[in-house]
Amino acid sequence: MPSVVVVGTQWGDEGKGKVVDLLAERADYIVRFQGGNNAGHTLVINGQKHILHLIPSGIFHDDKVCLIGNGVVVDPSVLLKEIEGLEKSGVPVPPGKLYVSENAHLIMPYHKAIDLGREARKGKTRIGTTGRGIGPCYEDKIARRGIKAGDLLDPELFAQKLRETLEEKNFYLEKYLGQAPLSYEEIYRTYLEYGERLAPYLTNVSEKLAVARAEGKNILFEGAQGTQLDIDHGTYPFVTSSNTVAGGACAGAGVGPTTIDYVLGICKAYTTRVGEGPFPTELENEIGQHLRECGGEYGSTTGRPRRCGWLDGVILKEAVRLNGLSGLAITKLDVLTGLTEIQFCESYELDGKTLSRLPSRISEISRLKPRYRSFRGWHKELSACRTLEDLPPEAREYLAFIEEFSQVPVVMISTGPAREQHILIRDPFSL
Repeated sequence: MPSVVVVGTQWGDEGKGKVVDLLAERADYIVRFQGGNNAGHTLVINGQKHILHLIPSGIFHDDKVCLIGNGVVVDPSVLLKEIEGLEKSGVPVPPGKLYVSENAHLIMPYHKAIDLGREARKGKTRIGTTGRGIGPCYEDKIARRGIKAGDLLDPELFAQKLRETLEEKNFYLEKYLGQAPLSYEEIYRTYLEYGERLAPYLTNVSEKLAVARAEGKNILFEGAQGTQLDIDHGTYPFVTSSNTVAGGACAGAGVGPTTIDYVLGICKAYTTRVGEGPFPTELENEIGQHLRECGGEYGSTTGRPRRCGWLDGVILKEAVRLNGLSGLAITKLDVLTGLTEIQFCESYELDGKTLSRLPSRISEISRLKPRYRSFRGWHKELSACRTLEDLPPEAREYLAFIEEFSQVPVVMISTGPAREQHILIRDPFSL
């Protein structure tokens, strides 16, 4: 009855969706524990591309239960459209197959208006948010003025909270951001309708998981974004608004830390980043462009081109420490095929000194110079590889060094976008 947490080790977009989909075959419950619809998980199943923003990737398995935990901020319009889209494509999403925590906070129209208005006001100093209202929603949660999913089932309570909050938000939108005020009646009516449609899905996720564990079920916790986007431990302020590290699964789903048995870190064979912020190994040359085009490195949520660079071992070691990683899944190894030389960042140089960790000050991170170790590339296509022995020796050498450097075993390797294109060395649920 293991409980496994899947987290990203970089700045997100590591390929967590595919790995979660694969592990979901061995899990009974799949739980999303943080973030919002600013994250997107892309899966290719039977040649068809699917992008999920809120619903856990396990939804494509008929006999699984998917849960959205209290640590997720939910835009009900996005969630309902996602349910409708899946059902139109032949994937049923009935209550019982999907549950949403009644304690999950809701993204409201004023959150999105504030998010966009702030970014527009900042201009060149913008953080690069997706404009989905994620940050402002988490702000209200911490300020104890948020609206939770369960509040929609109590019209009087919802009306009171909305009226009090909207007065302040409209003042801020008009007087500071120069935006148009929002209508109370329209929001109230629309969100009560959302509440009626979502009511059958709402539950106490923490209790559901306690029962599942008592029954000996396998539980998979699915994180969004990546370790370096964590609000506390990432490259602040160029981060998301929640705790993306493995410890966030406990608070974001309502489980105790002793219930977590294994933490799997997803690490792309190179590094990417979307939006603003420091990126020590970024390649603004033809190799970076090669990685972007061959890897399809465009945001699944925004379509923005991802910045690409070599694998950053310092970032990886940070993820090992912050998450307590038990194993690594290396994704997009196939994208490196065809490169004559592959480089791996072992350390940084700052003002003539060697650093083996990230500085805490953003002003220093932006001045880091990576120190690389070089590896021979390979030209063999990896899409048909199903065992380690199938990989070219140069790829095996690269993977062995990642293991040695991180001191964490590689337990899974993705060799292409399709579900079947992977090598499973050890099943995290086989403890």
